[in-house]
Amino acid sequence: MYIDSHAHLFFKDYEQDFDEVISRAKDAGIEFIVNPGTDLETSRRSIELAQQYDMIYACVGFHPHDASKASPEALKEIEKLSLHPKVVAIGEIGLDYHYDYSPRDRQREVFTTQIEIAVRRNLPIIIHSRESEPDTLEIIKLMTDKYPGWKSAGNTLQRRGVFHCFPGDAAMARTVIGWNFYISIPGPVTFMHKTKPNTMAEVVSEIPLEHILLETDSPYLTPVPLRGKRNEPANIPLIAEKIASLKNTDVQTIGTITSKNVKSLFGIS
Repeated sequence: MYIDSHAHLFFKDYEQDFDEVISRAKDAGIEFIVNPGTDLETSRRSIELAQQYDMIYACVGFHPHDASKASPEALKEIEKLSLHPKVVAIGEIGLDYHYDYSPRDRQREVFTTQIEIAVRRNLPIIIHSRESEPDTLEIIKLMTDKYPGWKSAGNTLQRRGVFHCFPGDAAMARTVIGWNFYISIPGPVTFMHKTKPNTMAEVVSEIPLEHILLETDSPYLTPVPLRGKRNEPANIPLIAEKIASLKNTDVQTIGTITSKNVKSLFGIS
């Protein structure tokens, strides 16, 4: 059994065949799907899907692309939505300096505010970082230092979140793992580059499975050999197969350990 730790099933890409997508996921051995919102509307929709389907869990938050829409009132509503019993994280939140759809100072402000929501709710976060790693790490370090009790249980420090579609190298992975974050691996781990190495594959080779999650980021980042088509949770085994080859183990081990990691992070059982 596998868990897709990051898919956006509320997108219009799935309107015509949603039940078939869910059926294929079950047939592929997908036990649960974690469905992060990207703004207020999609956060609400994520909760609706979680209410309708036992295997779906919701996350709520403003993606950095939509930080300009994150008014104080909307952020208060995100915190209210996080009270729902099937909301397991604040996300997808973070920084994106590739497209700059929202001003960078506003992205940083909204990212920090949403981490504070997660701290108040004692929830993990799902982090998006693209071409913004220095600022992302600076904010995460600042907030973990400011709130050392965030995601602690007695004397045990629990995982605080996950860097989705992990954007860095092995050194960065070791840094965020040291701050009690997981790293999540999507379809690009299967990509072949003619002129440069696959950094994500190199990270997987160096980092223990106990710190890794699987994700599709559906409908994006479809793994080989389906690259170019719409992605969906049923493709998780293709990612697991690649990771199994990199770790010199079997897909059952990949599924067992990564699923345990997801359940530990999000409190899913």
